[in-house]
Amino acid sequence: MAKAKTYYSCRECGYQSSSWLGRCPECGKFGTFEEEAVHVESGKRKVESTGQAVPKLLQDITYSHTPRIGTHCAELDRVLGGGIVPGSLLLLGGEPGIGKSTLLLQTALAIRDRRLLYVSGEESEQQIKMRADRIGNAESELYLLAETDVQRILEHVDTLKPDLLIVDSIQTVTSSDIESPAGSVGQIRQSTAHFQHLAKTTGIPVLLIGHITKDGTLAGPKVMEHIVDAVLQFEGERQHGFRILRALKNRFGSTAEIGIFEMLADGLREVENPSQVLLSQRDETLSGTAVCATLEGVRPIFIEVQSLVSSAVYGTPQRNASGFDLRRLNLLLAVLEKRCGFKLGAKDVFLNIAGGLRVIDPAIDLAVAAAVLSSNVDIPIPSDVCLAAEIGLSGEVRPVSRVEQRIAEADRLGFKRIIISKYNARSLDLRRHRIEVVPVSLVEEAVRTLFA
Repeated sequence: MAKAKTYYSCRECGYQSSSWLGRCPECGKFGTFEEEAVHVESGKRKVESTGQAVPKLLQDITYSHTPRIGTHCAELDRVLGGGIVPGSLLLLGGEPGIGKSTLLLQTALAIRDRRLLYVSGEESEQQIKMRADRIGNAESELYLLAETDVQRILEHVDTLKPDLLIVDSIQTVTSSDIESPAGSVGQIRQSTAHFQHLAKTTGIPVLLIGHITKDGTLAGPKVMEHIVDAVLQFEGERQHGFRILRALKNRFGSTAEIGIFEMLADGLREVENPSQVLLSQRDETLSGTAVCATLEGVRPIFIEVQSLVSSAVYGTPQRNASGFDLRRLNLLLAVLEKRCGFKLGAKDVFLNIAGGLRVIDPAIDLAVAAAVLSSNVDIPIPSDVCLAAEIGLSGEVRPVSRVEQRIAEADRLGFKRIIISKYNARSLDLRRHRIEVVPVSLVEEAVRTLFA
């Protein structure tokens, strides 16, 4: 006879306790414990053996290369490492309204040679049909199911036998094994375990959509990220059209690749050459702009850095940065004032990364400094010049990674000059490139090169 056992679980880290605690001893958060009830069988539990496992030599173990499932989306395949691996469990997270459901529904419509099941716990079948018609309903074998009970979902999977399962979202799915509301730590953990067992025993890949918290982390227990084979993050500013898909974890590929999309009225469009899109609206006659050769993962992207420097009106100068770390901007302004002699302490400085992107590549430092100085002296930087270097506290221009890849991409896009650190130039054969490579060692040298 089944009886209910009550325990308390931390919704932040998943720590379990037999009694309620005000502060979690694992993560240190207050007021995060929730009561949950689990049905357990009375009597002694019997442990069943799953088979006779014996140690084997590594060279004696064989496996077969299973072909991946192509999504017909080059950007998504790049992030996944070449497609979806059969039997894998994938988790896609992102902010509300960023386009998670649109991305997976659009991908499901593009896969025409396989049977797919799209399970939605947030929208009705009619709502999904309306979105599919807006995206462009292709002749695909896609089945829709509006269901939240995980046991019923597994029954439909056993009957339909799809080649791919999409669940939107894992926070809405519930299991009858646990008496707690949908979205709780126990429900998410239990439901994820059911889908993991399905994927590993049947070979059906499962794609889960997950919500995120206000801190930007995936909602639910941390163990969910350990269970899945890949964790994908879909991010971007909703006010701008560009979306970036990156892999935070990938057991079947690299986590350095990213995919770039543009949100349009009829769905997401792949951006094959983001540099040309981000640089298409530049005006070479305006001051305060500089082009930086950045890397998103292993992919070179050229972006425009915009700056505005003006006299402080209210006495206290303002510092504002969009798409760039404000503390890093203050550091660079201090270096320019101390090492280069530019008096910026009494001036307002505003910085913006065009396209709504957020850049953390240290190679953007020199472009930020150049854009600020260009606006300060009101002298435009030539449009055929790009920069890629980090700035140190002593005013030295430091080297960056994959500089040859940046130079090759700048040459392909038609730039005439690229300014890099002289420490990068030591290991380069400058005669291999048609573009003029200008090595500098100090910020003052870069200033003289740009504004001479």
